[in-house]
Amino acid sequence: MPWFEGVPDASLLSALTATAIGVCSLLFVYLFTGRLMLPGIQTVVTKVSPQRIGALAPMLTKLNRRFAGMLCCVLFLATFDSIYPVGEFSAEVFKIIGQTLLIIHIGFIISSIVSIAGGIYNQLEFAREVPIQGLIQVVKLITFMICAILIVSIILEKSPTYILSGFGAIAAVTLLVFKDTILGFVASIQIAANRLVTYGDWIQVENYGADGEVIDLGLNTVKVRNWDNTITTIPTYMLVAGSFKNWRGMQESGGRRIKRSLNIDMNSIRLVDEELTNILGQAIVLNDYIKLSTLPDPVSNLGLFRRYAEGYLKQHEKINTSLTLMVRELQPLNHGLPIEFYCFSQDKRWISFEHLQAEIMDHLLAVLPLFDLRPYQSVTGQFSPATQPNNSKPSIKVANTADQAQPK
Repeated sequence: MPWFEGVPDASLLSALTATAIGVCSLLFVYLFTGRLMLPGIQTVVTKVSPQRIGALAPMLTKLNRRFAGMLCCVLFLATFDSIYPVGEFSAEVFKIIGQTLLIIHIGFIISSIVSIAGGIYNQLEFAREVPIQGLIQVVKLITFMICAILIVSIILEKSPTYILSGFGAIAAVTLLVFKDTILGFVASIQIAANRLVTYGDWIQVENYGADGEVIDLGLNTVKVRNWDNTITTIPTYMLVAGSFKNWRGMQESGGRRIKRSLNIDMNSIRLVDEELTNILGQAIVLNDYIKLSTLPDPVSNLGLFRRYAEGYLKQHEKINTSLTLMVRELQPLNHGLPIEFYCFSQDKRWISFEHLQAEIMDHLLAVLPLFDLRPYQSVTGQFSPATQPNNSKPSIKVANTADQAQPK
C-alpha cells in the first residue's frame, strides 16, 4: 500500500501488484527447482553409476517435477495471508484448493519413490525370481486411498476418523468393488513367495488360450505375449486358483525333450536271416552305431533297428546323453507298431529344436528300408501315377477259367 499512496485506485494496483509478485515467485520456485536445481543433482548422481541410475532417469524426472510442485504448494499456503488480498470466502476456497493440490503432489511423490525403489529392486539378480510388481501397486493404491480420504476430510471440514467410520457401513460394497484387487493382492503374495511365475517365463494357460512369455505381472492382471505376437490378459488370482504349465524348468535344465514315434507296418517285421545280415554288414554306417557280432540269435529286423536308432542318438553331437535316452516299443495299434524315440536336445531354442527333431526323423525314416521295414501309412484311395491307366476310365479284365486251364 505505501508504494501507491496518492495514486488513483491505489487499492486495486496494490492488490494486482501483490498477486503478480506471488504468482511470479511460484513460477520462479517451480522453474528453479524443477528445471535447474533438481536436474543438476540428478546429473551429478547419474555420473556415479551411469548404468543403474541412468536407467531410472524417467522416474527421477517425474519425481523432480512433482517435488517442485509440492514446494510451490507449500509456498502458496505459507504466504497466502500476507500476499494475496482476497475476501474471506475466496481465501477459504483458495486454501482448500492449495491443500488439495499439496496432498495430491505428496501422493504422487510417494508413488514416484515407490516406483524408483521398485526399479532399483528390479536391477538385482534375484528380482526376476521374486517379482514385487503386485506389492508396489498395492502400496500405491493404499497411498492414493489415504490421499482421497484426506481430501474429502478437508473439503467437508471433518476429521479423517469421521470419514473412516463411514466405511464400516459400506464394507460389503467396498469388498464387492475391490474383489479382484483383493484376490489379486493375495495371489501376488503367493506368486512372489512360491516363485510360481516371473518375468520372461514361458507359460501355457489353456483356459485362456495363453501360450507365450510373461511380460507383465500386475496386481489384477498378468500379460502374456503369445508366440503369434498377440497378448493375452489373465486375472492374477487365476494363476493360483487354476492350473497352468510353466516351462521354466525346461529352460533351466540341461535339455529340451524330444518325444516322437514312428509307426511300423507289422507285416514287415521278421527275423534277420543270412541275406539281410550280409546286406547290413556291407553298410559302413551301421558299424558306427551297432556291432552285429554282439547281437542275440535270432534277432528281428525291428530289434536291430531299435539298437541302431539308440546308437545313432547316443553318438549325435546335439543330443544330451547325460539325460534319459531310449528307443522303445509302445502298445501295438490298428495303425501299426509305434516305436518311440525319447531323448533331450542340448539346444533349447525353438527353431534349433524343431530342426533337430526333423533331422532325426528324416534319418530314421530313410534307413528303414535298409532293415527291410516299412512305415505304416494309411491308403489315400487315389491311383498313383505309375498305376494310372492312359484312358480316363480304368479297364477291368475278366479272366477266362477255360483259358487258364489250357497250356500255352
